[in-house]
Amino acid sequence: MNIATLLIPDFTLILLGFLLMRHGGFGESFWAGLEKLVYYVLFPALLFYTVSHTPFDFGATGKLLQVALVAIACAMLLGWLARPLFRVGPMIFESGVQTAFRFNSYIALAIASRLGGDAGTSLMALIIGCAVPLCNAAAVYALAHRSSGLMKQMLKNPLIVATAAGMLFNVAGLHYPEIIGATLARLANASLALGLIAVGAGLQWSGLRESKAIAAYFLVVKLLLLPAIGYALGRWLGLPHVQMQILVTFCALPTASSAYVLATRMGGNGPFVAFLISASTLLSALTLPLWLASVA
Repeated sequence: MNIATLLIPDFTLILLGFLLMRHGGFGESFWAGLEKLVYYVLFPALLFYTVSHTPFDFGATGKLLQVALVAIACAMLLGWLARPLFRVGPMIFESGVQTAFRFNSYIALAIASRLGGDAGTSLMALIIGCAVPLCNAAAVYALAHRSSGLMKQMLKNPLIVATAAGMLFNVAGLHYPEIIGATLARLANASLALGLIAVGAGLQWSGLRESKAIAAYFLVVKLLLLPAIGYALGRWLGLPHVQMQILVTFCALPTASSAYVLATRMGGNGPFVAFLISASTLLSALTLPLWLASVA
């Protein structure tokens, strides 16, 4: 499939969400409810459904997970280098560093589904399930330098819970009735489109009045250096083609929409983070096709 044909529908849905938020007249309560529906119901259903019934080669999958986590760890180190490199105001570095390594799960799963169907979605779900705790812990540490209650948050995270439950279900060799499988499949299908629309609705452009240099640095780490590291490691270890596609997609994703929520709830600079989320999402429309073309 042509790379443009692969990605244009997903970014068109993001654009649709952006336009509907500003001109659709639905109201903020509608979008808040949609975000909760996707995050707590639809995406967990997608993760459990795909992981629970897709066969895995755990030897090869383990290598993929190791590469993805090493790449994320490298991005964290590069992000923290910004502290000595840039002189910025209070809570700029602490709020923004998370955008150098956190990732948008909605876009990740949508692209993985188009790349590899259920198998691609399952591989991406496993990476997400392993990377979310690591990334969230690092983001919380940067903002608060403490992780009290973090384990409880991880255990309650619906994406982690759904992925772990699906994997246990798969390993145990269990099967659910056809009617349950059909219901989960329909919820999974709904999650992809609504998740992308929700991403577009959350885009914000005001917030970059200062600290432009460190903002550019975080964007370069997330969209260029992290995927370059993942690509190099994947090639070096000889990952299969589909796994390389999933790995490069994961590493080249824009940053997580939830980074804004974490920054505001922990006293950080919310507008600065909102700009970085929006800029990385927009720029990824240019960089993601280039990275995917490198493994086509």
